[in-house]
Amino acid sequence: MFRYLLPLGIFVVLAGFLYVGLGLNPRDIGSTRLDKPAPEFSLPQVTDLQKTLSHNDFKGKVSLFNVWASWCQTCRYEHPLLMQLSKQTQIPIYGLNFKDKIDAARQILQREGNPYLASGFDEKGLTGIDWGVTGTPETFVIDKQGIVRLKWVGPLTVETLQNKVLPLIQTLQKQ
Repeated sequence: MFRYLLPLGIFVVLAGFLYVGLGLNPRDIGSTRLDKPAPEFSLPQVTDLQKTLSHNDFKGKVSLFNVWASWCQTCRYEHPLLMQLSKQTQIPIYGLNFKDKIDAARQILQREGNPYLASGFDEKGLTGIDWGVTGTPETFVIDKQGIVRLKWVGPLTVETLQNKVLPLIQTLQKQ
């Protein structure tokens, strides 16, 4: 009898793991930055290398921090949505231009529009590593105290904005 129950028990346990695993979001790899202060950084801005963007720019307001690159095709898909968001809301959007060439990054912003209040130029990707960036695009929501409250891996969509990002921002703005 035990000989028949053991394989059945193993099957049930494996089926349970499979069931739980299929319900997980493969893009949600978590973040060691959640509920912690944004990493300290200071980078030259893409549009003017004499100006800087730093972690201090996030303080006092709820903001989005979007990781992008000119070579990233998915970022180009996301870009019009960021442009629309920057024109239709008062939400500050900052950028992190990740492992890119300055001329290529500037050309994209000139041609497609610039949704960012400022975008830091992270040529070697070291600041991105501090943030736990695994690729582009990625977007973070930062609260008024400079604490990371959300990490979204992949392009923002209308659905993601409406169901996750904007409700969180509204909640954080009321605090």
